[in-house]
Amino acid sequence: MSFRLNENFNNSIHFLSGYKQLKIPIVDSAGNSAWPEMFPIEKIHELERIVGPRHFSAQMMLEYVPEERVYLDPGALQFYDDDFDTKLCRIGQYCITGVSMYWDPSSGHNRADGSVCVLVYRDDKNKTVFVHDIMYMVVDDDDLHPLSTQCDKIIDFMQKHKIYRVGIEINGLGNALPEIMRRVADKHNLQINIVQIANHTKKETRILNAIEPVLNTGRLFMHNKIKQTMLLSEMLAWAPIGSAEHDDGLDAVAGALMMNPGTIRPVTFGNKLIHANTDFKI
Repeated sequence: MSFRLNENFNNSIHFLSGYKQLKIPIVDSAGNSAWPEMFPIEKIHELERIVGPRHFSAQMMLEYVPEERVYLDPGALQFYDDDFDTKLCRIGQYCITGVSMYWDPSSGHNRADGSVCVLVYRDDKNKTVFVHDIMYMVVDDDDLHPLSTQCDKIIDFMQKHKIYRVGIEINGLGNALPEIMRRVADKHNLQINIVQIANHTKKETRILNAIEPVLNTGRLFMHNKIKQTMLLSEMLAWAPIGSAEHDDGLDAVAGALMMNPGTIRPVTFGNKLIHANTDFKI
């Protein structure tokens, strides 16, 4: 709780003079719950696993961790080779319940910010996310219709993964993209769902709050093919103070993680023979 003094208030008066601050971390120095009836130690450990050590330290242990001390360690990633099984909705042993495809656009020219589209699957039961594929797009500098060219690439990306819902950041240049995407989709005779997303927080904050908790709790999985892209290099160079030269892939991943996922179900349940009971009398 914070207090804001009126401008006319005599600042020489100490408003809380004589009061002492009471801080009770949820876990004491001996490792016991401060409120075991409401928060058993097992529940506390599960909470820490979900929110991550930084948020847990600040909110539950009352010890703030400065953002400038946080970094994204690629060594905390879990890598996998499995394809997404559309029949069973699984990646390996994990049951997939949600999916997000997110496009963080730019002009796509060589010296411009990166234009990146990412596909993320989710296992809500285990609070696990899978960065399954990512596409960095570059168009020729003399391309007269760079946005339309990128929309063609996005449509190909969507058809490749059989995902027909995409979130597009509409800040700035992205404001024109939904209509262009619809025209390109019509050209391909494709019905798509476009989610328009306006971001109002700075990029570094989005990346930190979306990626760091799942990364540092071992719940962020990444397909091995993404090692061939710039994403891991972006992670190594990134800092919350905004010093990284390239972070557009990270921004796209953060957008996909913050986006409300679409529900995903098996494509087919197969043909199952049903035997009706006909042994009855009328």
